[in-house]
Amino acid sequence: MPVAKLNGITLNYDVQGSGPLVVLIMGTGSPGRVWHPHQVPALLQAGFRVATFDNRGIPPTDECAGGMKIEDLVADTAALIEHLGGPAHVVGTSLGARVAQELALSRPDLVAKAVLMATAGRNDPLQIALSQGERALHDENITLPGRYHAAMTAVLNLSPATLRDPMAIRDWLDVFEYTGSAVGAGVRAQMELDEFDSRLDALREISVPCLVIAFTDDRVLPAHLGREVAEAIPGAEYAEVKDAGHFGFLERPAEVNRLLTTFLTS
Repeated sequence: MPVAKLNGITLNYDVQGSGPLVVLIMGTGSPGRVWHPHQVPALLQAGFRVATFDNRGIPPTDECAGGMKIEDLVADTAALIEHLGGPAHVVGTSLGARVAQELALSRPDLVAKAVLMATAGRNDPLQIALSQGERALHDENITLPGRYHAAMTAVLNLSPATLRDPMAIRDWLDVFEYTGSAVGAGVRAQMELDEFDSRLDALREISVPCLVIAFTDDRVLPAHLGREVAEAIPGAEYAEVKDAGHFGFLERPAEVNRLLTTFLTS
């Protein structure tokens, strides 16, 4: 993957294909390559040039362990789009969706369309408690036993339909156990972004076409929070994917990809 000096940091990115540019923005703690098994191939087949990247905090992009603000991630994404000769369609999930929302608000000249998955325009008590707990685990140097970490990650991020499937859940548990609960300094800095003031009023000023995708079984950012975002953004489309948790873009990729490509090509 190439790297570039953008917005004052070294940013690691990947570009494939030809056609209109789509930039995919990942959520807290995850590298850009998480998009590659499912969304990148679908978008390439639909005729797009697809860019993925590691947000600041995720090596080999600079970790910026001293701290960051959502505005920094927005400016990083804007700089990458300009570097690649945008404007671009932007697709984000979780924290990445918040980045896409703020980019559409502050730099509409760079955003053709925006797809916002597993998003929110405000905090709720459960989300705050989860983020505070995750930060406390790191700050108190607590590493969860691997299989327990895997089980808790599955319960929080996958749908009951997946949890009921013995073969599927074994595979997911193996993946989650391999990743472990320890996080680096850059991801710890990203975690500070999980709590934020309500942006619902500000989102009413977005003028670019938007699609909000919520996942019916999302426990981390429940579907009603995504619906609020869709209701705030003028003209936004809204869709819910059934039998999908917070990782719905990985859990139900066929339906997510159908929604993505239909919206971006319409």
